[in-house]
Amino acid sequence: MADSVRVYRALVGAQIRSQSQYRASFLLDVGFTTLFCAMEIVSVLVIFRVTPGLGGFDVREVLLIAALCQCGFYCADLLVGNVELVSKYVRTGLLDSVLIRPRSSLGQLLALDFPFRKVGRAVQGAVIYAAALWWAGVAWTPARAVLAVVAPAATATLFAAVFVAGATVAFWWIDSGEFANAFTYGGRTFGSYPMGIYPLWLRDVFAYGLGIAFAGYQPALALLGRPDPLGTPAWAAWLSPAVAAVAWAAALALWNTGIRHYRSTGS
Repeated sequence: MADSVRVYRALVGAQIRSQSQYRASFLLDVGFTTLFCAMEIVSVLVIFRVTPGLGGFDVREVLLIAALCQCGFYCADLLVGNVELVSKYVRTGLLDSVLIRPRSSLGQLLALDFPFRKVGRAVQGAVIYAAALWWAGVAWTPARAVLAVVAPAATATLFAAVFVAGATVAFWWIDSGEFANAFTYGGRTFGSYPMGIYPLWLRDVFAYGLGIAFAGYQPALALLGRPDPLGTPAWAAWLSPAVAAVAWAAALALWNTGIRHYRSTGS
């Protein structure tokens, strides 16, 4: 395990040094990706220019939901988002060179194309989340203080599972990028708002079927100490770490199934 961690760190370090060689280009890339993150939060605030509430929540509460969801998403995108490139590896046969090495195939793919330019979005997401916590006026208790730290990590793990599961589809359907994006980037947008604004079938499929409600909505309810207008029990709001763990285990099982299914390009 320790040896694998050292190899992973060496690969990521090489990627960071490579990407930072052209500093002006790198800084512009970081700047634009960071601006994109800010615009996502601004879009939430714009909605409240025309309405005083959304799904029974005010602007501070919705901002906390959105900030928590997007903070976790951007951390997941930084750490595992490049797994989307697996379709290119499958199509070109480059995956063969990954599989013959005595290391985790998933770990290698994540390290070989580590997107260090996305670090700005992850940092800004964390800052916006901290500001949203302060503005929401959370009545702090020891349990909520722990949840405030654990929830973004759980959200990141949940979205990481969605990234990996979506990318795994490429083992059966190579041109699956748009399909996977519907669940990754679409899930980020879906999870940034109260679940009550969506029709019942969307809540059944995405909010609780795929667990997206536990990315921002449910942990925000626990932090705010308010009941769910949809009637879910109060204890459900504390389940985001457990849901994330189950999702990650399922994603890894699907990935291993895809690896076993892979038959190379034959070239």
